[in-house]
Amino acid sequence: MFARTRNAYQTKLVDPSTEWTRLRLQILLGAVAVVVLALVVGGAWSVINVLTGSKPGEASHTSAGSGSGTARSAQDRLADKQLPAAPVEAAQPGGDLSTGKTGTLEIPPPMEVGEVGVATGYPHTPQGALAQMAAIDSTALSSASVKIAQGVITHWAADGGPTPESWSGVKGVATLLGSAGLSADAQNGITIGVEPKMGFVKGTVGSDFVVPCVDFIITVTLPGAQSQQVAAADCQRMVWQDDTQGGHNDGRWVIGPGEEPAEAPSLWPGSQASFDAGYQWLEVPQ
Repeated sequence: MFARTRNAYQTKLVDPSTEWTRLRLQILLGAVAVVVLALVVGGAWSVINVLTGSKPGEASHTSAGSGSGTARSAQDRLADKQLPAAPVEAAQPGGDLSTGKTGTLEIPPPMEVGEVGVATGYPHTPQGALAQMAAIDSTALSSASVKIAQGVITHWAADGGPTPESWSGVKGVATLLGSAGLSADAQNGITIGVEPKMGFVKGTVGSDFVVPCVDFIITVTLPGAQSQQVAAADCQRMVWQDDTQGGHNDGRWVIGPGEEPAEAPSLWPGSQASFDAGYQWLEVPQ
């Protein structure tokens, strides 16, 4: 399901910002297509333009309990910590790939399918949090439906977390579909494949709070148009929730309360810039 697997997620793009600063979503349908994919600024997806034709902070650890005011402050500081910015061009394919090396981050496979079709059953580890975040994002985006994206966040956010009205994923689906002249439920009108290729754990607070970041390759296909590719990065607050509802007897990761984290740089996987930013290849052990 992650890098080095052959099945890419099929997803819809998100753009959380209702403001169009740093966002230029264009879809031209015709012999030549221009797709500008906009993903959330300030906590989820960064803005990306695709035309046809200092490392991230080291993992932060604290022994503070997740329920205390001190821990909440530590969580906010971790989520808000700025990561290096990247120009739009760095997210596009076609540049030089590095001959150097970076590390590999082993990602656990899902054990079951949860609410709204989201893969789940990931372990109570930072890598499990990263895997769950990618599964949540991918299911919402791939739906090409505002209603389904709203259902995803309803079932996969903790109290005080993003809502069906506020979540960047919902806003992004609505923005993308509207800009393409499609309805709010346009599952056959646009296809976007999303493959999580690289990632890192920005940090943790105790064992129940993780901010993972993933760098995806996005492939967009519109009817009658050539497919386009671009890199897009996402970070989320993930919290472990002891939950016996719906068969989650051992708990599960969900998107936690608070503002979505500062954005991660969107960098073409395998570029020297992606290595320099601290991204590692994602791999599911065989």
